[in-house]
Amino acid sequence: MVTKAKKKRKKVKKKAKAKKPTLSKQEIKLRQKQRVKAIQKVISSSSGIITTAVVVGAILFVVAGPKLAIAGGGGILVVSLSYLYPDMALWGFLIYLPFNGTVTYWIGGGSPIFQLAKDGFYFPALFAKYKEWKRKGMPMIVPKALKQPLMVLLAICGLTLLLVNGLQQLKPEGGDKPILLGLMGLKSFIGYLPLITCSYYQIKGKKELLFLTRLTLVLAIICCVLGVIQYQMLASGRCKGTGDLTGDDLFKATIDAKCFVGGSLVFSPSQNMIRLPGTFVAPWQWAWFLIANAFFTFASAFSDPSPLWRTMGLVGMALVFVNAVISGQRIALALVPVVTIILLVLTGQVANLKRFLPIVAGLGLVLGIAAAASPAFLQERIDSFVSRWNASPPTDFISEQFGNSSGGQKGILGKGLGRATNAARIFGKTQLIETYYPKMIFEIGPIGVAGFLYLVTTMTIVGFKSYRSVKDKNLRSFGASFWVFVLVISYNTYYYPLDVDPVTVYYWYFAGVLFKLPEIDREERKKLIEAGELDPDS
Repeated sequence: MVTKAKKKRKKVKKKAKAKKPTLSKQEIKLRQKQRVKAIQKVISSSSGIITTAVVVGAILFVVAGPKLAIAGGGGILVVSLSYLYPDMALWGFLIYLPFNGTVTYWIGGGSPIFQLAKDGFYFPALFAKYKEWKRKGMPMIVPKALKQPLMVLLAICGLTLLLVNGLQQLKPEGGDKPILLGLMGLKSFIGYLPLITCSYYQIKGKKELLFLTRLTLVLAIICCVLGVIQYQMLASGRCKGTGDLTGDDLFKATIDAKCFVGGSLVFSPSQNMIRLPGTFVAPWQWAWFLIANAFFTFASAFSDPSPLWRTMGLVGMALVFVNAVISGQRIALALVPVVTIILLVLTGQVANLKRFLPIVAGLGLVLGIAAAASPAFLQERIDSFVSRWNASPPTDFISEQFGNSSGGQKGILGKGLGRATNAARIFGKTQLIETYYPKMIFEIGPIGVAGFLYLVTTMTIVGFKSYRSVKDKNLRSFGASFWVFVLVISYNTYYYPLDVDPVTVYYWYFAGVLFKLPEIDREERKKLIEAGELDPDS
Protein backbone atom coordinates (compact mmCIF):
# COMPACT_ATOMS: atom_id res chain seq x y z
CA MET A 1 0.00 0.00 0.00
CA VAL A 2 1.47 3.33 -1.02
CA THR A 3 1.44 5.89 1.77
CA LYS A 4 0.58 9.55 1.32
CA ALA A 5 4.20 10.50 2.07
CA LYS A 6 5.46 8.28 -0.76
CA LYS A 7 2.90 9.74 -3.18
CA LYS A 8 3.98 13.21 -2.12
CA ARG A 9 7.67 12.40 -2.75
CA LYS A 10 6.85 10.99 -6.18
CA LYS A 11 4.95 14.14 -7.10
CA VAL A 12 7.79 16.36 -5.88
CA LYS A 13 10.30 14.25 -7.84
CA LYS A 14 8.28 14.49 -11.06
CA LYS A 15 7.90 18.22 -10.55
CA ALA A 16 11.62 18.61 -9.96
CA LYS A 17 12.44 16.63 -13.09
CA ALA A 18 10.03 18.73 -15.11
CA LYS A 19 11.69 21.92 -13.89
CA LYS A 20 15.22 20.68 -14.57
CA PRO A 21 16.85 23.35 -16.77
CA THR A 22 18.38 22.50 -20.14
CA LEU A 23 21.20 24.48 -21.69
CA SER A 24 20.81 25.99 -25.13
CA LYS A 25 23.48 25.57 -27.82
CA GLN A 26 24.53 29.20 -27.33
CA GLU A 27 25.00 28.67 -23.58
CA ILE A 28 27.03 25.50 -24.17
CA LYS A 29 29.27 27.34 -26.66
CA LEU A 30 29.68 30.24 -24.22
CA ARG A 31 30.78 27.88 -21.44
CA GLN A 32 33.25 26.16 -23.75
CA LYS A 33 34.74 29.54 -24.71
CA GLN A 34 35.05 30.47 -21.04
CA ARG A 35 36.90 27.22 -20.32
CA VAL A 36 39.29 27.81 -23.21
CA LYS A 37 39.97 31.37 -22.01
CA ALA A 38 40.62 30.11 -18.48
CA ILE A 39 43.11 27.52 -19.79
CA GLN A 40 44.84 30.14 -21.95
CA LYS A 41 45.08 32.45 -18.93
CA VAL A 42 46.72 29.72 -16.85
CA ILE A 43 49.21 28.93 -19.63
CA SER A 44 50.11 32.59 -20.22
CA SER A 45 50.56 33.39 -16.53
CA SER A 46 52.56 30.21 -15.89
CA SER A 47 54.87 30.38 -18.90
CA GLY A 48 56.77 33.41 -17.60
CA ILE A 49 57.20 31.86 -14.17
CA ILE A 50 58.38 28.55 -15.62
CA THR A 51 60.87 30.35 -17.87
CA THR A 52 62.26 32.35 -14.92
CA ALA A 53 62.51 29.20 -12.78
CA VAL A 54 64.39 27.33 -15.53
CA VAL A 55 66.83 30.23 -16.09
CA VAL A 56 67.53 30.65 -12.37
CA GLY A 57 67.90 26.90 -11.96
CA ALA A 58 70.36 26.72 -14.87
CA ILE A 59 72.49 29.55 -13.44
CA LEU A 60 72.52 27.97 -9.98
CA PHE A 61 73.40 24.59 -11.49
CA VAL A 62 76.54 26.09 -13.04
CA VAL A 63 77.47 28.26 -10.05
CA ALA A 64 76.43 26.21 -7.00
CA GLY A 65 75.55 22.68 -8.12
CA PRO A 66 72.42 20.61 -8.71
CA LYS A 67 70.91 20.74 -5.21
CA LEU A 68 70.77 24.53 -5.05
CA ALA A 69 69.59 24.59 -8.66
CA ILE A 70 66.61 22.42 -7.73
CA ALA A 71 65.98 24.46 -4.57
CA GLY A 72 66.25 27.83 -6.32
CA GLY A 73 64.43 27.05 -9.55
CA GLY A 74 61.87 24.80 -7.89
CA GLY A 75 61.34 27.32 -5.10
CA ILE A 76 60.53 30.15 -7.52
CA LEU A 77 58.12 27.88 -9.40
CA VAL A 78 56.30 26.58 -6.30
CA VAL A 79 56.05 29.93 -4.50
CA SER A 80 54.83 31.83 -7.57
CA LEU A 81 52.26 29.25 -8.65
CA SER A 82 51.07 28.79 -5.07
CA TYR A 83 50.32 32.49 -4.84
CA LEU A 84 48.53 32.53 -8.21
CA TYR A 85 46.52 29.35 -7.57
CA PRO A 86 46.12 29.07 -3.78
CA ASP A 87 43.42 26.37 -3.79
CA MET A 88 45.55 24.08 -5.94
CA ALA A 89 48.54 24.93 -3.74
CA LEU A 90 46.72 23.76 -0.61
CA TRP A 91 46.00 20.42 -2.28
CA GLY A 92 49.65 20.27 -3.35
CA PHE A 93 50.66 21.04 0.24
CA LEU A 94 48.68 18.06 1.56
CA ILE A 95 50.07 15.78 -1.15
CA TYR A 96 53.68 16.84 -0.63
CA LEU A 97 53.54 16.70 3.19
CA PRO A 98 54.10 12.93 3.70
CA PHE A 99 56.94 12.88 1.16
CA ASN A 100 58.77 15.93 2.51
CA GLY A 101 61.29 13.82 4.45
CA THR A 102 62.09 11.66 1.44
CA VAL A 103 62.64 14.69 -0.79
CA THR A 104 64.72 16.39 1.90
CA TYR A 105 67.22 13.55 2.26
CA TRP A 106 67.18 11.80 -1.11
CA ILE A 107 67.21 14.92 -3.28
CA GLY A 108 68.21 17.75 -0.95
CA GLY A 109 70.82 15.87 1.07
CA GLY A 110 69.28 17.07 4.34
CA SER A 111 69.47 20.75 3.39
CA PRO A 112 67.39 23.05 5.68
CA ILE A 113 66.03 24.70 2.52
CA PHE A 114 64.40 21.43 1.48
CA GLN A 115 63.05 20.88 5.01
CA LEU A 116 61.08 24.12 4.60
CA ALA A 117 59.94 23.29 1.06
CA LYS A 118 56.39 22.44 2.15
CA ASP A 119 55.95 26.00 3.41
CA GLY A 120 56.59 27.17 -0.15
CA PHE A 121 53.10 25.82 -0.86
CA TYR A 122 51.49 26.99 2.37
CA PHE A 123 52.51 30.58 3.06
CA PRO A 124 52.07 32.05 -0.47
CA ALA A 125 48.67 30.31 -0.68
CA LEU A 126 47.72 31.63 2.76
CA PHE A 127 48.68 35.18 1.79
CA ALA A 128 46.66 34.95 -1.43
CA LYS A 129 43.65 33.53 0.42
CA TYR A 130 43.92 36.25 3.07
CA LYS A 131 43.69 38.93 0.36
CA GLU A 132 40.70 37.16 -1.16
CA TRP A 133 38.87 36.88 2.20
CA LYS A 134 39.56 40.54 2.93
CA ARG A 135 38.36 41.65 -0.51
CA LYS A 136 35.14 39.63 -0.24
CA GLY A 137 34.50 40.55 3.40
CA MET A 138 34.68 36.92 4.52
CA PRO A 139 35.34 36.21 8.23
CA MET A 140 39.01 35.47 8.97
CA ILE A 141 38.22 33.40 12.04
CA VAL A 142 35.69 30.60 11.69
CA PRO A 143 33.67 29.61 13.55
CA LYS A 144 33.07 32.80 15.56
CA ALA A 145 33.31 30.91 18.86
CA LEU A 146 37.09 30.57 18.32
CA LYS A 147 37.70 34.32 18.14
CA GLN A 148 37.89 35.06 21.86
CA PRO A 149 40.10 32.10 22.90
CA LEU A 150 42.38 32.73 19.91
CA MET A 151 42.77 36.41 20.82
CA VAL A 152 43.58 35.41 24.42
CA LEU A 153 46.26 32.93 23.30
CA LEU A 154 47.78 35.40 20.83
CA ALA A 155 47.89 38.08 23.55
CA ILE A 156 49.75 35.71 25.91
CA CYS A 157 52.19 34.69 23.17
CA GLY A 158 52.74 38.36 22.31
CA LEU A 159 53.52 39.20 25.93
CA THR A 160 55.95 36.28 26.17
CA LEU A 161 57.68 37.32 22.95
CA LEU A 162 57.94 40.92 24.13
CA LEU A 163 58.68 40.57 27.85
CA VAL A 164 60.64 37.31 27.90
CA ASN A 165 62.29 36.88 24.48
CA GLY A 166 62.57 40.67 24.17
CA LEU A 167 64.44 41.06 27.46
CA GLN A 168 66.69 38.14 26.55
CA GLN A 169 67.49 39.96 23.30
CA LEU A 170 68.94 42.86 25.30
CA LYS A 171 71.55 40.52 26.78
CA PRO A 172 71.87 37.55 24.43
CA GLU A 173 74.04 34.65 25.61
CA GLY A 174 76.35 32.54 23.47
CA GLY A 175 75.26 34.00 20.14
CA ASP A 176 71.53 33.49 20.83
CA LYS A 177 68.98 35.40 18.76
CA PRO A 178 66.02 35.29 21.20
CA ILE A 179 63.56 37.23 19.04
CA LEU A 180 64.17 35.02 16.00
CA LEU A 181 64.06 32.01 18.32
CA GLY A 182 60.69 33.21 19.60
CA LEU A 183 59.27 33.82 16.13
CA MET A 184 60.31 30.33 15.02
CA GLY A 185 58.79 28.91 18.19
CA LEU A 186 55.53 30.78 17.52
CA LYS A 187 55.47 29.45 13.95
CA SER A 188 55.88 25.88 15.22
CA PHE A 189 53.27 26.47 17.92
CA ILE A 190 50.36 27.98 15.97
CA GLY A 191 51.78 28.71 12.53
CA TYR A 192 49.39 26.29 10.87
CA LEU A 193 46.31 27.36 12.84
CA PRO A 194 45.05 29.45 9.84
CA LEU A 195 44.49 26.12 8.09
CA ILE A 196 41.18 26.02 10.00
CA THR A 197 39.93 28.92 7.88
CA CYS A 198 41.64 27.62 4.73
CA SER A 199 39.97 24.21 4.90
CA TYR A 200 36.63 25.70 5.98
CA TYR A 201 36.44 27.69 2.74
CA GLN A 202 38.24 25.13 0.54
CA ILE A 203 35.84 22.27 1.30
CA LYS A 204 32.80 23.81 -0.34
CA GLY A 205 30.60 20.71 -0.47
CA LYS A 206 30.39 16.94 -0.35
CA LYS A 207 32.35 16.63 -3.60
CA GLU A 208 35.41 18.36 -2.11
CA LEU A 209 35.01 16.47 1.16
CA LEU A 210 35.10 13.09 -0.57
CA PHE A 211 38.06 14.22 -2.69
CA LEU A 212 39.91 15.13 0.52
CA THR A 213 39.16 11.87 2.34
CA ARG A 214 39.98 9.75 -0.70
CA LEU A 215 43.18 11.69 -1.38
CA THR A 216 44.25 11.22 2.26
CA LEU A 217 43.48 7.50 1.99
CA VAL A 218 45.47 7.07 -1.24
CA LEU A 219 48.45 8.90 0.29
CA ALA A 220 48.27 6.67 3.38
CA ILE A 221 48.22 3.51 1.24
CA ILE A 222 51.15 4.68 -0.92
CA CYS A 223 53.26 5.66 2.09
CA CYS A 224 52.45 2.42 3.95
CA VAL A 225 53.39 0.31 0.91
CA LEU A 226 56.69 2.22 0.72
CA GLY A 227 57.14 1.56 4.46
CA VAL A 228 56.68 -2.20 3.94
CA ILE A 229 59.20 -2.14 1.06
CA GLN A 230 61.65 -0.24 3.29
CA TYR A 231 61.37 -2.92 5.98
CA GLN A 232 61.81 -5.75 3.44
CA MET A 233 64.93 -4.13 1.99
CA LEU A 234 66.44 -3.85 5.47
CA ALA A 235 65.39 -7.35 6.53
CA SER A 236 66.76 -8.90 3.32
CA GLY A 237 70.09 -7.08 3.63
CA ARG A 238 69.68 -4.91 0.53
CA CYS A 239 70.06 -1.97 2.91
CA LYS A 240 72.74 -2.25 5.58
CA GLY A 241 70.88 -0.71 8.50
CA THR A 242 72.81 -0.30 11.78
CA GLY A 243 73.28 -3.97 12.68
CA ASP A 244 77.00 -3.98 11.83
CA LEU A 245 77.82 -1.03 14.10
CA THR A 246 79.14 -1.32 17.65
CA GLY A 247 78.42 0.08 21.09
CA ASP A 248 75.87 2.89 21.40
CA ASP A 249 75.71 3.28 17.63
CA LEU A 250 73.58 0.13 17.49
CA PHE A 251 70.80 2.06 19.23
CA LYS A 252 71.02 5.48 17.54
CA ALA A 253 69.06 6.60 14.49
CA THR A 254 71.42 7.74 11.77
CA ILE A 255 70.94 9.28 8.35
CA ASP A 256 73.82 7.17 7.02
CA ALA A 257 71.54 4.12 7.30
CA LYS A 258 68.64 5.63 5.33
CA CYS A 259 66.93 3.10 3.10
CA PHE A 260 64.73 3.55 0.00
CA VAL A 261 62.62 6.41 1.44
CA GLY A 262 62.69 8.75 4.43
CA GLY A 263 65.57 9.75 6.67
CA SER A 264 67.25 8.54 9.87
CA LEU A 265 66.63 5.01 11.08
CA VAL A 266 67.80 2.28 13.42
CA PHE A 267 67.79 -1.34 12.26
CA SER A 268 69.66 -3.57 14.69
CA PRO A 269 67.48 -6.69 14.90
CA SER A 270 70.16 -8.56 16.86
CA GLN A 271 69.60 -6.02 19.67
CA ASN A 272 65.81 -6.00 19.21
CA MET A 273 66.16 -2.36 18.14
CA ILE A 274 64.15 -1.25 15.08
CA ARG A 275 62.96 2.30 14.49
CA LEU A 276 61.92 3.02 10.90
CA PRO A 277 61.03 6.48 9.50
CA GLY A 278 58.82 5.40 6.59
CA THR A 279 58.70 8.37 4.21
CA PHE A 280 59.44 10.92 6.95
CA VAL A 281 62.59 12.54 8.35
CA ALA A 282 62.57 10.71 11.67
CA PRO A 283 60.99 7.51 13.06
CA TRP A 284 58.61 9.10 15.56
CA GLN A 285 57.12 11.34 12.85
CA TRP A 286 56.26 8.15 10.97
CA ALA A 287 54.64 6.80 14.14
CA TRP A 288 52.32 9.79 14.41
CA PHE A 289 51.55 9.63 10.69
CA LEU A 290 50.35 6.06 11.27
CA ILE A 291 48.33 7.10 14.33
CA ALA A 292 46.69 9.99 12.43
CA ASN A 293 45.84 7.70 9.54
CA ALA A 294 44.25 5.21 11.90
CA PHE A 295 41.53 7.88 12.17
CA PHE A 296 41.38 8.77 8.48
CA THR A 297 41.43 5.24 7.05
CA PHE A 298 38.73 4.27 9.55
CA ALA A 299 36.62 7.22 8.38
CA SER A 300 36.85 6.07 4.75
CA ALA A 301 36.24 2.41 5.63
CA PHE A 302 33.02 3.15 7.49
CA SER A 303 31.75 6.46 6.10
CA ASP A 304 32.46 6.67 2.36
CA PRO A 305 29.25 6.20 0.33
CA SER A 306 31.10 4.16 -2.33
CA PRO A 307 31.60 0.40 -1.64
CA LEU A 308 34.88 0.54 -3.59
CA TRP A 309 36.31 3.30 -1.40
CA ARG A 310 35.05 1.61 1.77
CA THR A 311 37.01 -1.47 0.69
CA MET A 312 40.05 0.72 0.02
CA GLY A 313 39.59 2.15 3.50
CA LEU A 314 39.78 -1.36 4.98
CA VAL A 315 42.97 -1.98 2.96
CA GLY A 316 44.37 1.28 4.32
CA MET A 317 43.52 0.25 7.89
CA ALA A 318 45.29 -3.08 7.41
CA LEU A 319 48.43 -1.42 5.98
CA VAL A 320 48.52 1.11 8.83
CA PHE A 321 48.35 -1.73 11.36
CA VAL A 322 51.06 -3.76 9.57
CA ASN A 323 53.38 -0.74 9.55
CA ALA A 324 52.67 -0.10 13.24
CA VAL A 325 53.99 -3.62 13.88
CA ILE A 326 57.05 -3.67 11.60
CA SER A 327 58.20 -0.07 12.12
CA GLY A 328 59.28 -0.71 15.70
CA GLN A 329 57.35 2.36 16.87
CA ARG A 330 55.92 1.37 20.24
CA ILE A 331 53.58 4.37 20.45
CA ALA A 332 52.07 3.41 17.07
CA LEU A 333 51.80 -0.26 18.06
CA ALA A 334 49.95 0.78 21.22
CA LEU A 335 47.69 3.52 19.85
CA VAL A 336 46.62 2.27 16.41
CA PRO A 337 44.50 -0.63 17.76
CA VAL A 338 43.31 1.49 20.71
CA VAL A 339 42.25 4.30 18.34
CA THR A 340 40.32 1.79 16.22
CA ILE A 341 38.43 0.47 19.26
CA ILE A 342 37.67 4.01 20.49
CA LEU A 343 36.37 4.98 17.05
CA LEU A 344 34.18 1.88 16.82
CA VAL A 345 32.53 2.84 20.10
CA LEU A 346 32.35 6.64 19.86
CA THR A 347 31.23 6.75 16.22
CA GLY A 348 28.56 4.11 16.77
CA GLN A 349 30.09 1.80 14.16
CA VAL A 350 29.95 -1.18 16.53
CA ALA A 351 26.57 -1.82 14.92
CA ASN A 352 28.40 -2.20 11.57
CA LEU A 353 31.03 -4.51 13.00
CA LYS A 354 30.47 -6.96 10.14
CA ARG A 355 32.31 -4.49 7.91
CA PHE A 356 35.28 -4.77 10.25
CA LEU A 357 35.37 -8.58 10.37
CA PRO A 358 37.12 -8.97 6.97
CA ILE A 359 39.98 -6.75 8.09
CA VAL A 360 40.30 -8.69 11.36
CA ALA A 361 40.47 -11.94 9.39
CA GLY A 362 42.97 -10.42 6.93
CA LEU A 363 45.21 -9.11 9.70
CA GLY A 364 45.03 -12.45 11.46
CA LEU A 365 46.16 -14.18 8.25
CA VAL A 366 49.02 -11.69 7.68
CA LEU A 367 50.24 -11.92 11.28
CA GLY A 368 49.85 -15.72 11.20
CA ILE A 369 52.06 -15.97 8.10
CA ALA A 370 54.58 -13.57 9.69
CA ALA A 371 54.64 -15.61 12.89
CA ALA A 372 55.12 -18.84 10.94
CA ALA A 373 57.92 -17.36 8.83
CA SER A 374 59.67 -15.72 11.79
CA PRO A 375 58.30 -16.94 15.14
CA ALA A 376 60.57 -14.59 17.08
CA PHE A 377 59.43 -11.46 15.23
CA LEU A 378 56.12 -10.76 16.95
CA GLN A 379 57.56 -11.81 20.30
CA GLU A 380 60.38 -9.29 19.84
CA ARG A 381 57.88 -6.49 19.15
CA ILE A 382 55.85 -7.41 22.23
CA ASP A 383 58.98 -7.75 24.41
CA SER A 384 60.24 -4.36 23.19
CA PHE A 385 56.94 -2.71 24.08
CA VAL A 386 56.72 -4.35 27.52
CA SER A 387 60.35 -3.66 28.42
CA ARG A 388 60.03 0.00 27.47
CA TRP A 389 56.81 0.32 29.48
CA ASN A 390 58.45 -1.27 32.53
CA ALA A 391 61.61 0.83 32.20
CA SER A 392 59.73 4.11 31.82
CA PRO A 393 55.94 3.97 32.34
CA PRO A 394 54.24 6.84 30.46
CA THR A 395 52.68 8.21 33.66
CA ASP A 396 56.08 8.43 35.38
CA PHE A 397 57.70 9.84 32.26
CA ILE A 398 55.07 12.59 31.89
CA SER A 399 55.12 13.54 35.59
CA GLU A 400 58.93 13.74 35.48
CA GLN A 401 58.74 16.02 32.44
CA PHE A 402 56.22 18.27 34.22
CA GLY A 403 58.57 18.51 37.20
CA ASN A 404 61.59 19.35 35.04
CA SER A 405 59.79 21.97 32.94
CA SER A 406 58.19 23.80 35.87
CA GLY A 407 61.34 23.80 37.98
CA GLY A 408 63.11 27.16 38.14
CA GLN A 409 60.20 29.13 36.68
CA LYS A 410 60.52 32.74 37.78
CA GLY A 411 57.32 34.09 36.26
CA ILE A 412 54.00 33.15 34.74
CA LEU A 413 55.08 33.73 31.12
CA GLY A 414 57.66 30.93 30.88
CA LYS A 415 61.24 31.02 29.66
CA GLY A 416 60.54 32.23 26.15
CA LEU A 417 58.91 31.06 22.94
CA GLY A 418 61.08 28.56 21.07
CA ARG A 419 63.20 27.62 24.10
CA ALA A 420 61.98 24.01 23.91
CA THR A 421 61.35 23.87 20.15
CA ASN A 422 63.76 21.65 18.24
CA ALA A 423 63.16 23.46 14.93
CA ALA A 424 64.28 26.77 16.51
CA ARG A 425 67.69 25.56 17.71
CA ILE A 426 69.50 27.31 14.83
CA PHE A 427 68.73 30.63 16.59
CA GLY A 428 69.80 29.72 20.10
CA LYS A 429 70.01 27.27 22.97
CA THR A 430 66.96 25.00 23.33
CA GLN A 431 65.87 22.46 25.92
CA LEU A 432 64.75 18.96 24.93
CA ILE A 433 61.33 18.33 26.51
CA GLU A 434 59.60 15.29 25.05
CA THR A 435 56.02 15.88 26.22
CA TYR A 436 53.75 18.59 24.90
CA TYR A 437 52.15 20.33 27.87
CA PRO A 438 55.40 20.38 29.93
CA LYS A 439 57.02 21.92 26.83
CA MET A 440 54.37 24.65 26.79
CA ILE A 441 54.83 25.33 30.52
CA PHE A 442 58.55 25.73 29.90
CA GLU A 443 58.06 28.15 26.98
CA ILE A 444 54.94 30.22 27.81
CA GLY A 445 54.26 29.35 31.45
CA PRO A 446 51.08 28.17 33.16
CA ILE A 447 49.06 31.15 31.92
CA GLY A 448 49.98 30.25 28.33
CA VAL A 449 48.94 26.63 28.90
CA ALA A 450 45.62 27.88 30.27
CA GLY A 451 45.15 29.99 27.13
CA PHE A 452 45.90 27.02 24.89
CA LEU A 453 43.50 24.79 26.82
CA TYR A 454 40.83 27.48 26.45
CA LEU A 455 41.31 27.37 22.67
CA VAL A 456 41.40 23.60 22.17
CA THR A 457 38.52 23.02 24.59
CA THR A 458 36.41 25.50 22.65
CA MET A 459 37.40 23.71 19.42
CA THR A 460 36.45 20.35 20.91
CA ILE A 461 33.03 21.58 22.12
CA VAL A 462 32.23 23.37 18.85
CA GLY A 463 33.39 20.34 16.87
CA PHE A 464 31.15 18.04 18.91
CA LYS A 465 28.13 20.28 18.36
CA SER A 466 28.99 20.53 14.66
CA TYR A 467 29.04 16.84 13.89
CA ARG A 468 26.09 16.05 16.16
CA SER A 469 23.95 18.53 14.22
CA VAL A 470 24.59 16.70 10.91
CA LYS A 471 21.67 14.54 9.70
CA ASP A 472 23.28 12.72 6.77
CA LYS A 473 24.60 9.44 8.23
CA ASN A 474 27.79 9.35 6.10
CA LEU A 475 28.70 12.97 6.85
CA ARG A 476 27.90 12.42 10.51
CA SER A 477 30.17 9.37 10.59
CA PHE A 478 33.01 11.34 8.95
CA GLY A 479 32.46 14.09 11.50
CA ALA A 480 32.61 11.65 14.41
CA SER A 481 36.00 10.33 13.23
CA PHE A 482 37.41 13.84 12.74
CA TRP A 483 36.08 14.94 16.12
CA VAL A 484 37.70 12.04 17.97
CA PHE A 485 40.98 12.90 16.20
CA VAL A 486 40.73 16.54 17.35
CA LEU A 487 39.79 15.39 20.87
CA VAL A 488 42.73 12.99 21.22
CA ILE A 489 45.35 15.37 19.82
CA SER A 490 44.02 18.38 21.79
CA TYR A 491 44.74 16.79 25.16
CA ASN A 492 47.58 14.47 24.24
CA THR A 493 50.73 15.25 26.22
CA TYR A 494 52.84 12.22 25.25
CA TYR A 495 55.60 13.58 23.01
CA TYR A 496 54.83 16.65 20.90
CA PRO A 497 53.10 15.71 17.60
CA LEU A 498 51.43 19.13 17.41
CA ASP A 499 54.85 20.69 16.88
CA VAL A 500 55.96 18.77 13.79
CA ASP A 501 54.75 17.10 10.59
CA PRO A 502 52.30 15.71 9.87
CA VAL A 503 49.99 16.21 12.88
CA THR A 504 50.73 19.94 13.11
CA VAL A 505 49.03 20.23 9.68
CA TYR A 506 46.35 17.54 9.94
CA TYR A 507 45.05 18.76 13.31
CA TRP A 508 44.20 22.31 12.24
CA TYR A 509 43.12 21.35 8.71
CA PHE A 510 40.67 18.65 9.72
CA ALA A 511 39.31 20.84 12.53
CA GLY A 512 38.23 23.30 9.84
CA VAL A 513 36.63 20.48 7.85
CA LEU A 514 34.78 19.33 10.98
CA PHE A 515 33.36 22.83 11.54
CA LYS A 516 32.16 22.97 7.90
CA LEU A 517 30.15 19.73 8.00
CA PRO A 518 26.81 21.27 9.17
CA GLU A 519 26.87 23.69 6.22
CA ILE A 520 27.72 20.88 3.79
CA ASP A 521 24.86 18.84 5.27
CA ARG A 522 22.38 21.69 4.77
CA GLU A 523 23.46 22.17 1.14
CA GLU A 524 23.18 18.45 0.40
CA ARG A 525 19.72 18.24 1.96
CA LYS A 526 18.63 21.28 -0.07
CA LYS A 527 19.81 19.62 -3.30
CA LEU A 528 17.98 16.40 -2.45
CA ILE A 529 14.76 18.26 -1.61
CA GLU A 530 14.94 20.23 -4.87
CA ALA A 531 15.54 16.98 -6.78
CA GLY A 532 12.55 15.40 -5.06
CA GLU A 533 14.70 12.69 -3.45
CA LEU A 534 14.07 13.84 0.12
CA ASP A 535 10.92 14.83 1.95
CA PRO A 536 11.29 18.45 3.23
CA ASP A 537 9.66 17.40 6.51
CA SER A 538 12.16 14.60 7.21
